[in-house]
Amino acid sequence: MNNIRLLLGALLITTSSTMFGQGAKNIVLSEVLTNNTTSIQDEYGRREAWIELKNTSFSTYNVRGMYLTTDRSVLDKQMSAPERIKRMSVIPSGDDRTVIGAHKHLLLLCNSNPTEGKLHLSVPVPLSEPVWIALYNGNGTELIDSVTVPALAADQSYARVKGQWSVKSPESVTPGIDNFIEANESKVAKFKREDPHGFAMAIMAMGIVFFCLALLWIFFTLFGSIMRHAETAKKVANKQPIKPITKTVEKTIEIGHKTGNIMQEGFDKKGIDMEVYMAVIGMALKQYEDDVHDVESGVITIKSKDTGWDDEYSQMTHWHDPFIPTDHNAPHIPTTPELH
Repeated sequence: MNNIRLLLGALLITTSSTMFGQGAKNIVLSEVLTNNTTSIQDEYGRREAWIELKNTSFSTYNVRGMYLTTDRSVLDKQMSAPERIKRMSVIPSGDDRTVIGAHKHLLLLCNSNPTEGKLHLSVPVPLSEPVWIALYNGNGTELIDSVTVPALAADQSYARVKGQWSVKSPESVTPGIDNFIEANESKVAKFKREDPHGFAMAIMAMGIVFFCLALLWIFFTLFGSIMRHAETAKKVANKQPIKPITKTVEKTIEIGHKTGNIMQEGFDKKGIDMEVYMAVIGMALKQYEDDVHDVESGVITIKSKDTGWDDEYSQMTHWHDPFIPTDHNAPHIPTTPELH
């Protein structure tokens, strides 16, 4: 019974180690930048050399406990695992970012101090010299991946593209995303690649909001102006009806048309009975004047006229008529004025 348990335990340990080793094999070096002057910054605003790892599998893998080194002496087969580990920099645990999803990437900062952050490693990377970089498994003995990076200019990177390493120009460096961009990549993926920090998205969103607000302001300003003018026109129309003016214009056109016909007939007859035509034209003009006056509703003509109602002399004489005797020898007898 004890033998069976020991056998099952050994089988379980062997299987777990095999699965662990197979998972580690899917982690590869993806891109390296040694001379960082304009690329990404760390939490303290410094620009350090960085190494990018990629998970090539379709499952998640945690790279904590794995090692990075630039010391070629670790290739010595006779070197013990503890001695080899002393010459490496371990990827620490305690950070969720070390859990790399399927076909995802992880950036590790070099030439740094591990006390400054979980992704800060002390592995030395020279700026303008060729450098060998190796990734070891957590046991410190199994080499997972390695690459010799040539001397790079400022902000150039050495990247794996479709299994082949090549130097990339500063504008083509792709930290944290795939080094090779497919021609059929989605717009979302392209936007994420070109704007990894979201600054362009924020500016574009604010621009759209302000543009919509400006359009609304213009619309309501024009609409309010139109409504004010319409209200003013309605008030003018109510105070000054245009119906009489319309009738005047119609009558003028009618009389003008008749006058034109008469004159044309006179010209066709070469001046015969010209007096008749002139008289007709005069009558038409008279009719025009009368008709225009007739259709002008609301026209009141007031002429002043002296009635003499306030004449003081006429009032006084009306009440004091003198007595005229018929006989000059008769005595004068005053009479009482007669009221009318």
